[in-house]
Amino acid sequence: MNVLIFGATGMVGQGVLRECVLANDVERVTAVGRTATGIQHPKLRDLLVPDLMDYRKVEGELRGYDACYFCLGVSSAGMDEAKYSRITYDLTLAAAEVLARLNPQMTFVYVSGVGTDSTERGSVMWARVKGRTENALRRLPFKAVYLFRPGVIQPLHGARSKTRVYAVTYMFLGWLLPLLRAMSPRRILTTESVGKAMLAVTRHGAPKACLEPGDIYDAARGA
Repeated sequence: MNVLIFGATGMVGQGVLRECVLANDVERVTAVGRTATGIQHPKLRDLLVPDLMDYRKVEGELRGYDACYFCLGVSSAGMDEAKYSRITYDLTLAAAEVLARLNPQMTFVYVSGVGTDSTERGSVMWARVKGRTENALRRLPFKAVYLFRPGVIQPLHGARSKTRVYAVTYMFLGWLLPLLRAMSPRRILTTESVGKAMLAVTRHGAPKACLEPGDIYDAARGA
């Protein structure tokens, strides 16, 4: 299968990219973003898009894909709802609407977050915006849409967070994550398990659209 990855330079995206290039049934991986991944692999191609709200110049290069793994995301810290909505909702839908039109048989996997508010009416701003994004994605005419809601993720195989506060946290407390994961493997995921789970739901589907940490863990084990 042919796969698109958005956000391949972020921590989750790095893990997903690794699993895609290692998978025998993945023939082509295209990383879409403003900057190149810096990784050389026969399967991998970087597609640089300066404005991630506008795909008119690259539409011809976005056809013929079986899956899209949308791993772009930012922390809501210090943002008002309008700014966070533009980065989270508007940017995601700008890409997804184009891909649904060009690849109606595509499986679209979106990295959301545990605690997302599907009602869109809760008191937590980021959860409302994520919920609105999830709901809009589910209305698009893809073959399937899966919403991944991970909580704590342990970076493996050199994956690093680009968000400073997360990077510092992992630097000082990262040694705890293997211990916590050993005690509660269905709650503490890894970048590897998230990538494997995305490939698994693309290959075999999943019993529900919203996958919480335990569901992602199970999907990865079935990969």
